[in-house]
Amino acid sequence: MYDYICGKVAEATPTYAVIDAGGVGYFLHISLETYTAIEHAAEAKLWAHHIVREDAQLLYGFASREERELFRLLIGVSGVGGGTARMILSTYTPRELQQIISSGNAVLLKNVKGLGLKTAQKIIVDLAGKVMTIRNAQAEAFEQAMGAASISHEQEEAMEALQALGFQKAASEKALKAILKEQPDATVEELIRAALKRL
Repeated sequence: MYDYICGKVAEATPTYAVIDAGGVGYFLHISLETYTAIEHAAEAKLWAHHIVREDAQLLYGFASREERELFRLLIGVSGVGGGTARMILSTYTPRELQQIISSGNAVLLKNVKGLGLKTAQKIIVDLAGKVMTIRNAQAEAFEQAMGAASISHEQEEAMEALQALGFQKAASEKALKAILKEQPDATVEELIRAALKRL
């Protein structure tokens, strides 16, 4: 029903956000990952997922398509509801969760509050092959943003380093794109140093 909701951030807490889109306030359940992305933003675009139950209609919001796709995969696993999926995404970043599932680390996954070992194992068995699809889609999106024919190892490492340092993904991509036009053969260190001067 909703693909995304874009508007002013009327309220943002670690568990929900209210987005004012054209005078209508949308209450969206969010993860800590999304909260971190929008907590200081005046405006935001959240990718939405709408759940209709007998007793309620719930809107979940995500700062990235990748996180929404992981949420949808998680709630597709028997025994995992929206609340549990959100708790998983609040405990681990999308990249960490993909690595946990790909490596089959059920012990680490069950550290999520309210998640037992059996459910953690079921998530890994059901989603092991599916998280690779998200990784491929993420690589394609990054490639398009960089305006390059292929993504080099150096570009990926520079992007990860900038995000680890706390820079927003969009700003980092813009800076790296500009640098790569000037220095197409730049090393990881050169990319990071040049980006830090621009950000």
